[in-house]
Amino acid sequence: MPFQPYADRHKNLKGPGDQRPTAEEVVRDQNLVDGLKASTVLITGCTSGIGIETARALYLTGAKIYITARDTKKGEQVASELSTDPSRPIHVIEMRLDSFGSIRAAAKKFLAAESKLNILIDNAGVMACPKGTTVDGCETQFGTNHLGHFLLFQLLKPALLAAATPAFPSRVISLSSTSHRNCPKLQFDDLDFSKSEYNPGVAYARSKLANIFFANELDRRYRDSSLRAFSLHPGSIKTPLQRHVQDAEFYKSATADPEYQAQVKSPEQGAATTVWAAVAKELANQGGIYLDDVGEADVATPEGPAWRSGHGQQIFNSEDEKKLWEVSNKLCGIEDC
Repeated sequence: MPFQPYADRHKNLKGPGDQRPTAEEVVRDQNLVDGLKASTVLITGCTSGIGIETARALYLTGAKIYITARDTKKGEQVASELSTDPSRPIHVIEMRLDSFGSIRAAAKKFLAAESKLNILIDNAGVMACPKGTTVDGCETQFGTNHLGHFLLFQLLKPALLAAATPAFPSRVISLSSTSHRNCPKLQFDDLDFSKSEYNPGVAYARSKLANIFFANELDRRYRDSSLRAFSLHPGSIKTPLQRHVQDAEFYKSATADPEYQAQVKSPEQGAATTVWAAVAKELANQGGIYLDDVGEADVATPEGPAWRSGHGQQIFNSEDEKKLWEVSNKLCGIEDC
């Protein structure tokens, strides 16, 4: 049976602010307030939504927090609001995930300040956006959601490995979505939609399955070096991420469903699974696991709407995970064993 410590608090759903745990509660339940003072955390995308709440909760642990932002002015404002201790500021690094050059500059800035990184949280992303390409010519959603974070990991890998110990493994947290279930298989010969008509929902699903494959392969490659990885679905949360679909009829219809409305989380609740993945003592020396609702996810039932919890059968595929890793290295211009 999947390990789900908060299962009872997910049985009577009443919408945002109900009895489901918040990210701050997770930190307190783990007895980690000021408990990670020797650790360093980097979180991508922290100017809105669950990124802010993830940083807010992890700041309570006493860890040194770095956040990335496309807009440094917004990032500095968030950092100022979250930094309750003047002697312990939150550090902001400018980074655009749709630009390899920006990612390389951000990684260089981090590594100039820190030699070790304990926790990397790949939180940022885009959803169902119009057809387009990144600065480097990759399809926008695959390039931003997957390749951007893949390159960031490869550049920060020395710091993650330097921090890793058997007693306290380093962790990489890759945020995915239930939308991964809409992608039965990655189309490696058509990642840029050069052979098919662009569909924003399909592109998003591909990128979210890629997020899971990335975590699985990362964990397989580096678990013996005490570097572990998890992927997760944070839940349904109303944030700017949905701006490209909020006026679509299918979205209006789905979100009008009372059952949908009951399972929507507040940003504070939406960040809980991320924070649990990052700090839970129960996950020590584990990895390659897909999480949701602050626990290990179960296989989703074939019936029912896409937003229901659970993972697809296709998320564990060692052959495709390895292939994605190799393809990603090539696209990012990385040489990796």
